Formats: sequence, C-alpha cells, structure tokens
Amino acid sequence: MIGQNDNYRLKQIRRAGTRLAVVQALYEMEQTGNGAKKIIRSFQENRLGIGPDENPVEETDIDTFKIIINGVVEHQSTIDEAIRSSLAKGWKLSRLDATSRAILRAGSTEFIIFPDLDHPIIIDEYVSLANDFFDSGTETNFVNATLNSIGRVLHPKQENTE
Repeated sequence: MIGQNDNYRLKQIRRAGTRLAVVQALYEMEQTGNGAKKIIRSFQENRLGIGPDENPVEETDIDTFKIIINGVVEHQSTIDEAIRSSLAKGWKLSRLDATSRAILRAGSTEFIIFPDLDHPIIIDEYVSLANDFFDSGTETNFVNATLNSIGRVLHPKQENTE
C-alpha cells in the first residue's frame, strides 16, 4: 500500500523528470530548429510515456511536459525579454550556453503558466538541474540569481529567495 509520503515522493520524481525532459526538449528545439509539435511528438514516441519494455514510465508527466513546451513557444518574447533584462550590461541572450538558455526559459515559463506554484520551489528545481548539467558552481549560481530576478519581473508579488 502506498502511503501519503510515497505519493508525495512519486510526484517529486515525476516533476523533476518532467523538468529534465523539458530542458532537453528545448535544447533540441534550438539545436535542430524543429518546432514544438515535432519535438513533443518525438519525445512522446521515443523518450516519454512508454519505456523500452512497453510499460508506462512514471518519471514524467506528459501533460505538464506539453504545457511547458507550448508555454515557452507562446510566451517566448516575454520570456526572452525577462532573461535579457536580468543579464549583466553588455551580455546578449545568444552569448549564454544553450543549456542555460533552456533552463532559464523553462523556469521562466513556469512563473507565467503556473503562477500559484511557489517561485522558490521552481527555482530550486531548475538550480538542481543546472547542478546536474554543469561542473562549475558558477553556472548554478548564475541560474539561481537570474531566475530570482526573472521571478521578480514576471510576478513581483511572489517573494523569491536567493
């Protein structure tokens, strides 16, 4: 029998797995030039939903994956402007590492499409992903500070932490 703590832990695993898949999909979209519809279909057919043994994979939430990917596309100009405004003077969005751009876009999208989620939780999970992708704490600190700044711009009423 699955207890309440087990259900909570499963939700955490699914949320983290979904966010990882979103970052990977956004990275792939940028590198290949493929649109959201094609990337979503590819991820759904090849990486999410059904495992190699034809059993359902429980580490992701396909619906949330689609919502975030489509949200990035729908709000791209707002998101990219928020990122640009959070960068140091003279830095351009194109100068950022593609993985960092994907992480920042995904996190920023969640601020917009899931306004009831606590910003510190969103930030913490994307900082954790940055930690997984980068050896240097510099990039992780950058993602943390930038998402805090973006959160203040996109939803100033929510308190952010650093």
